[in-house]
Amino acid sequence: MGEVQADKDALDVTQAFKDSNIDEVLDTLDRELVGLQAVKTRIREIAAFLLVDRLRREVGLQAERPVLHMCFTGRPGTGKTTVAMRMATILHRLGYIRRDHLITATRDDLVGQYVGHTAPKTKEILKKAMGGVLFIDEAYYLYRPENERDYGQEAIEILLQVMENQREDLVVVLAGYKDRMDAFFSFNPGMRSRVAHHLDFPDFTIDELMQIAEMMVAKQQYHFDEAARETFRDYLKRRMALPEFGNARSVRNAIDRIKLRHANRVYGGGTVTKEDLARIDASDILKSRVFLEVPELDAVMEPTKGQALDRKE
Repeated sequence: MGEVQADKDALDVTQAFKDSNIDEVLDTLDRELVGLQAVKTRIREIAAFLLVDRLRREVGLQAERPVLHMCFTGRPGTGKTTVAMRMATILHRLGYIRRDHLITATRDDLVGQYVGHTAPKTKEILKKAMGGVLFIDEAYYLYRPENERDYGQEAIEILLQVMENQREDLVVVLAGYKDRMDAFFSFNPGMRSRVAHHLDFPDFTIDELMQIAEMMVAKQQYHFDEAARETFRDYLKRRMALPEFGNARSVRNAIDRIKLRHANRVYGGGTVTKEDLARIDASDILKSRVFLEVPELDAVMEPTKGQALDRKE
């Protein structure tokens, strides 16, 4: 009799996993991101935990809703935003957020310039993100203790209240450099206590960056010839040694500049073939400022905010 009852109550975890369609999201993440095995493993562990938590609720094993706020640490271009987007999809498909929706914000979106300005700005962003995920990049800039007139602390206090009182309708992901996030948490222990999952995103190796570059150019229907491939590898070695290297972001910026040089080379070459239009030559890469003593004209333009990394590509 007991065996019959056990069979009746049994749940097919494999089927539940398939029905949730989170395997599709995890497979997409594997295809999108080179390397980052520890991060991918942790995402799978979180997904498995949430699936089991949902199954427990279905059979009446009630518990408090899991705390889902997260912290992603690592240098620029290591995939933090991409993972946050995929995490939003996983949370939505498992029923932990109402919308497959991610809003990205920085200090400028949350903190005002004068008294009475910060609260409306912060609440507006929270309203936009509600029901989904709020991704706050370089979150440590919210706290500036050296400036007594700074309004970042007000934004932090509003954020803390929402993270605690409305955690069933909003997941917050804080992101930035690890050492700065550690300092931020040390000054704001209330924030640390509300964050359940900490994921560290390491820098890519040169082989991983080459793989990323090959994927990027192939997606745009270009390709390196063999000399260009070796030259780009040399470019990466030089670029990685410079300050503010942005991992995959720097690779993307470099390829954008290479495409400009390729176009200028092809433009001045008379008749061209399909192969000419697709092939990146070593000469398109060797004109980068990392190989030159004098910066290129397209690299010395004064960058706008958020484009500082572009200057050294």
